[in-house]
Amino acid sequence: MQKVFIALTDHKRLDEFLAKELQISKNQVLHLIKEGLVFYQKKGVKKGGLALKKGDEITLLTPKIAPKLLKRGLDLEIGVIFEDEDLLVLNKPPNLVIHKAPSVKEPTLVDWLEFKNYELSNLGSKERYGIVHRLDKDTSGGIVIAKNNFTHVHLSEQLKTKMMGRYYIALLSTPLKEEKMSVECYLTRNPNNRLKMIALKAAKKEKSRYSKSEFTSLLTSQNHLNLIGAKLFTGRTHQIRAHLEYLNRHIIGDNLYGLNQALPKEEIRIMLHAYLIEFKHPRSEQKLRFKVPLLKDMLEYLKKVFDKENLDEVLDEEKILHAFIAK
Repeated sequence: MQKVFIALTDHKRLDEFLAKELQISKNQVLHLIKEGLVFYQKKGVKKGGLALKKGDEITLLTPKIAPKLLKRGLDLEIGVIFEDEDLLVLNKPPNLVIHKAPSVKEPTLVDWLEFKNYELSNLGSKERYGIVHRLDKDTSGGIVIAKNNFTHVHLSEQLKTKMMGRYYIALLSTPLKEEKMSVECYLTRNPNNRLKMIALKAAKKEKSRYSKSEFTSLLTSQNHLNLIGAKLFTGRTHQIRAHLEYLNRHIIGDNLYGLNQALPKEEIRIMLHAYLIEFKHPRSEQKLRFKVPLLKDMLEYLKKVFDKENLDEVLDEEKILHAFIAK
């Protein structure tokens, strides 16, 4: 797939022209050029300083399906919560990596998007086409995908300015000490286990990053399992899990940050789901909010723990939002 632009007037620089047309920065245009996605008069462009004349044709390529993607493992059932010409909201299943990395061998969400022939933004590397924000491999739930660079830039800005709201549901093996708790700290790799993140009160290491989460108790079972809501103010790797470990609390099914608290001989994935997501539509500027239903495995497990009527009540989106607003 490709997009073609025609210069209506003379321009001093190609990168300035595309930055204005795509509503992105010149640095992002230079990344597209570096990736070999920009063509001038059907010839590959190597520099952004190319002078344009009226009537010149510029072509921008968008991701295509690669033959290697036509393989087993991409026939995934991924729920589409919302779709228009600019973006997708998906219900990601657990045990699915978002994008490729040196250690990742299995198909990813980006592979699936390309396999389904979705047009995606291409501001990032080829492995991250369309990805505005991430979910951990083991986490299910809502994720927003940008179909074009205009959308990608505007959604990324909402993430940066905290305008995008992200709320999670998690089941803990032990109740929170208080009805509402927050964690504000720096996260870095655990020196004793490189698969984990560890919380620091201050930025003591070069690669530590600021993080903030809020937690609220929603429902507690007779055997003291605790259903909670979590609100993200930042989006660091393993943030919710690492913050809960900082509070000496652990999510059911989390074998990395806590013991697997499932019933004997029962295999269960981590009980963590991105449940609500809200943002302003980049083009219409309409405020949108999406409730991303719990997947069957998690919902069935919660029904074994809680009374259905009580569960339905606390999973109401207004109840969850109000729990974070209420003092």
